[in-house]
Amino acid sequence: MQKYDLVFIGAGPAGYVGAIHAAKAGARVAVIEKDEVGGTCLQRGCIPTKTLVASTAALRTCREAAAFGLILPEPARPDLAAMLARKDKVVGILTKGILNLFKTNKIVLLRGQGKLLAPDLVEVKRADQSELTLQAKGIILAPGSRSKALPALPINGSNILTSDHLLNLSEIPARVLVVGAGAIGCEWAFILKELGSEVTVVEMLPRPVPYEDEDISALLAREMRKANIRLSCPDRILSIGEDNLGGELMARMASGFEVRVDKVLVSVGRAFNTEGLGLEELGIKLNADGSIVVNEKMETNVAGIYAAGDATGGILLAHKASAEAVAAATNALGGEARIDYSVIPSATFTFPEIGSVGLREHEVKQKGIAYRVGKFPFRGLGKAQALGEIAGEVKVIVHAQTDRLLGVHIIGPAATELIHQAALALRHGLTAADLASFVHAHPTLSEALMEAAAATTGQAIHLPRQKDA
Repeated sequence: MQKYDLVFIGAGPAGYVGAIHAAKAGARVAVIEKDEVGGTCLQRGCIPTKTLVASTAALRTCREAAAFGLILPEPARPDLAAMLARKDKVVGILTKGILNLFKTNKIVLLRGQGKLLAPDLVEVKRADQSELTLQAKGIILAPGSRSKALPALPINGSNILTSDHLLNLSEIPARVLVVGAGAIGCEWAFILKELGSEVTVVEMLPRPVPYEDEDISALLAREMRKANIRLSCPDRILSIGEDNLGGELMARMASGFEVRVDKVLVSVGRAFNTEGLGLEELGIKLNADGSIVVNEKMETNVAGIYAAGDATGGILLAHKASAEAVAAATNALGGEARIDYSVIPSATFTFPEIGSVGLREHEVKQKGIAYRVGKFPFRGLGKAQALGEIAGEVKVIVHAQTDRLLGVHIIGPAATELIHQAALALRHGLTAADLASFVHAHPTLSEALMEAAAATTGQAIHLPRQKDA
């Protein structure tokens, strides 16, 4: 029997980051993983899709070359095989990077399926069916999540797909129906549109990216329509089946809308990988949706067993998973760590990007907080005009009495980078006046944050004076 200080089940953004953190703290660590290290984020999610986003962004730039005074020898067109090869190369480099980090931090990686036998015992079943038992002072569950299926849309890997399947397409589909307008659905809608697909998006809720601030959703809906992405919401699929015309799929919506497509992307959320881990046998509590119940220290109800990442529910973000795993590892080693979820930023890589942190306007209203709002459009910035990226705005929400920042929401160029300035400001309790008075370099996109903060009191320099002011 091998003995460790900590054993992690899962080597995704939670498991591998938590393991490295624990090893750097001097712990003897083992990680159990049945697939490749990096989890969904590296192998099937964040990194491969953002690599394709980068390729399609470059394609957009080439197509708009004339607007920048450039003449290209021929129209830019996508080479899907080359794009996918580049995606695989990036994933491979980062996978090797994690394995090297494990090696240099003396972390033992065990390939196989992990299962709890006791609060301090884990069984590892390898691919060859051999078994190994580990004993640990602390166990951290980080099994991650997977694409959720719908009963009416059984995934077949042929014409009804998840985002995993799209990462290995042999050809660009002519027509695609995206079911679900969350982050994954919207990101893929823009990728596919840039590649040349005719894209339709259907969403049950009234707006795309429904977890974002309503103004941000409205602006994204506008940009989707400008990109000729057909958006139908609120709406839902009533039926879908093969048409008699060449094997096409015919989708019928509750709204009466019908569309013929070649592929359907099902993007309706995530299911938790909590089966087969021995949780029920040990009495570890689960939420109604199948996620693992944890307290503020990332502890389960069984002493010595922690959980982190997607499998604990809440917002399913890779950086949130990593932060939770670091906290879990710290606490399992005798420390005291907590996660402040209120200042974790979110990022959506659409065209344009979305970044947000803190409360949405409807949440502020629900809490009965008196507030002010300041907005600044990117088209008012010299840098945005120079870049030719003028769509979108920054929205700042502040407490009416204290001027303290409550939420910041950005849609526009580099929104996923700019949001961290706002997240840091919220974390340290800064006010709109603090953000507005901080001197920003010119010309930069970050000036939009300064201007939006100033706009909460009508002091934005580059906004026209209101008639009643």
